[in-house]
Amino acid sequence: MTDLLALGYPWIKAFHIMSVIAWMAGLFYLPRLFVYHAEQVGQSGQTHALFQTMELKLLRVIMNPAMIATWVFGLCLVFTPGIVDWTAIWPWTKAAGVLGMTWFHHWLGLRRKDFISGSNDLSGRQYRMMNEVPTLLMVLIVLSVVIKF
Repeated sequence: MTDLLALGYPWIKAFHIMSVIAWMAGLFYLPRLFVYHAEQVGQSGQTHALFQTMELKLLRVIMNPAMIATWVFGLCLVFTPGIVDWTAIWPWTKAAGVLGMTWFHHWLGLRRKDFISGSNDLSGRQYRMMNEVPTLLMVLIVLSVVIKF
């Protein structure tokens, strides 16, 4: 198995990067949709239904598959011999960032359910502030992998 991972390393890494890009796009865009939904749409009407559809499609069609692919390809990279030095700090800080990103993804899913049930109590400003979370986590992850501190 490890020989297969080593042979496929460039492909696995390429697919990992592509899935991360797709996942990050969704993590940046869904909170922005929530900002507009909370500030300008309200909890009823055609525009509310349109926003619910856009949010659902973004989460289920793009974000969920991209997150799963990111995890699968990332774990393949982790198990490729000679790629990760577990005595260094960077794999652990990257792992913490990825776990934080996954938590944020699920938090967004819960907020979407709040809009569906009509129980959203967060303001557009609060969603704007939460929209910075993936940026901070991305900085941690990229610096961990590139600088390898």
